[in-house]
Amino acid sequence: MSDVLLEVSGGIAHLTLNRPEASNGISLSLAGDLLDRALELRSRSDVRVVVLTGAGPRFCAGGDVRSFADADDTTRLLREVTVRLHGALTVLAGLDAPVIAAVQGSAAGAGMGLVASSDLVLAGESAKFVMAYTGIGLTPDGSTTWFLPRIIGMRRAVELSLTNRVLTAAEALDIGLITKVVADEALAAETEALAMTLAAGPTGAYGAVKRLFAASLSSTFESQMTRESDAIAAAGSTADGKEGIASFVEKRRPTFTGR
Repeated sequence: MSDVLLEVSGGIAHLTLNRPEASNGISLSLAGDLLDRALELRSRSDVRVVVLTGAGPRFCAGGDVRSFADADDTTRLLREVTVRLHGALTVLAGLDAPVIAAVQGSAAGAGMGLVASSDLVLAGESAKFVMAYTGIGLTPDGSTTWFLPRIIGMRRAVELSLTNRVLTAAEALDIGLITKVVADEALAAETEALAMTLAAGPTGAYGAVKRLFAASLSSTFESQMTRESDAIAAAGSTADGKEGIASFVEKRRPTFTGR
């Protein structure tokens, strides 16, 4: 069975890390499967939202440290794992479909990267978050050094990376790392409800929003406004844009198709 499962129904893609016996630690196999599933998502036209979860009691423990210890060439293995993992994250970040991470148990190491790179993050109230890398003499990967300073600020990102301080779900929410904290037993239902709402929305506009915000971090004021002008003009020519405008004028709920 694959280390990453993919099921698509009703516009919702459920992407599940599937190594519960290893707390969904990212092995070479899992990283490769994640890249394959991400590429499949990119090729599909029926996916309007992605829900990222981990099988079992924990979301993701980060890298599969045991496999690093057993490798004949640890340096080569780390390179191969990160190339695949980073390829997957790049593809997921580039999707028009929003990515929702649902975190139970804990997110550590590269699990923090999966959290940080997701568009929306729901966490059970007992969930914990920790960088963990320097605790075993390694450095961050999984996009954490790009996303975390932008989400929580440089000072706090460095502090979490050097001290490996464990954050509760409430603390993660307070610093802006995650979107919402819910009761542990309600995590799946709350995530599915959010996914259903987004799956009924204007997928192309969602993708444009993601790209606009990402570009804003390295753009000048004027160039960003040019991007905004281009994006809204393009959105107005889509079926969803026309439907949204018409429904507003006609005072009815829009019916978006993702086109």
